[in-house]
Amino acid sequence: MATSDRYLHRAASDIPYFSADGDTYLARTALRDLRKTRPLRVLSEEDFSFWQTWGYIVVKEAVPASAARRLLDFAWEFQGLDPDRPDTWYEERRFRSDLERELHVYGFVEAYHHQLIWDSRQTQRVYDAFADVWDCEELWVTLDRLNLNPPNVRNRARSLIGHRERGFDIELHWDIDTSLGIPPQRVQGIIALNDTEPELGGFQCCPELFRRFDRWKALQPEDRDPIRPAVDREEMPVVRPELEAGDLLIWNGLLAHGVAPNTSRKGVRAVQYLSMMPALETHRTLRRSRIDSWRRLSTPDWNATLLGDARKHESLRYGPAELTGLGARLLGLDSWHGQDGADQAEVTGDETCAVSV
Repeated sequence: MATSDRYLHRAASDIPYFSADGDTYLARTALRDLRKTRPLRVLSEEDFSFWQTWGYIVVKEAVPASAARRLLDFAWEFQGLDPDRPDTWYEERRFRSDLERELHVYGFVEAYHHQLIWDSRQTQRVYDAFADVWDCEELWVTLDRLNLNPPNVRNRARSLIGHRERGFDIELHWDIDTSLGIPPQRVQGIIALNDTEPELGGFQCCPELFRRFDRWKALQPEDRDPIRPAVDREEMPVVRPELEAGDLLIWNGLLAHGVAPNTSRKGVRAVQYLSMMPALETHRTLRRSRIDSWRRLSTPDWNATLLGDARKHESLRYGPAELTGLGARLLGLDSWHGQDGADQAEVTGDETCAVSV
């Protein structure tokens, strides 16, 4: 990650969360063992217990279904695809790299800052759900993208991606190194933009492995793959949670998960990737990078797989999204603890813009 440094920064929260990059965190207590100190806002006691036991939870109607469908319409429009003409979904194009070709197969949409994307991020119910699982109010939202995955055929066939014996596998993987003695804490999420159906593929996970992870890990060989689990799927089945448009799925980074292929004839799987992490307000480089990305619509640099659209970058299509008070804090533009304008100018690196904002 380009904005990380070699120092751990403590999050602006009562619970001591530490991170160098705003992506994975060290904590005294793992999220699966966390004892709540704040009242639950969105999750019920049963929901929170399910989350800690199985590693994921579905928050119904986190955003209105109508808002989810507007985002789906935007995803089609942004890519120049006609939802009623499947031939447009597979038009030949040149790719800048093998990575870009793989992202095309997986259906990623290289837009990060459209107003509709930010509307989801600054929705109170979405924020409250992440505050519940972290037991923390001072959060930053991830600057992530959309996914629109048509049937995996032709130039979107999974077979176009070379097989790897170890490491990342789209079907089932971890996004943290599970060989570490103290696994880092990470939370991820998606908002469904349409209703899930079995043949559309989409998110899948192995909750039984999450529940029994420590015992399972103790029985594995020392040279096991720390990113790709080798499990008996009869003993530890892979499941696909059912989602309706507007539902939010949150999962723990220790939950093995992946994306099943779209085997339908003409349906699509569509989601917005969205998560929240404890805010690293003392990490000035990261904070400045986030603010600049929003203000200039530059492609975020927290993840090497974020490429930006090669044909017409989003910065050439529309201006910065308007932020609510909550949105400004979730970005890092405003502090959760009411820092004054002078500090804001130092963080943004642009005193004039800071005052005008």
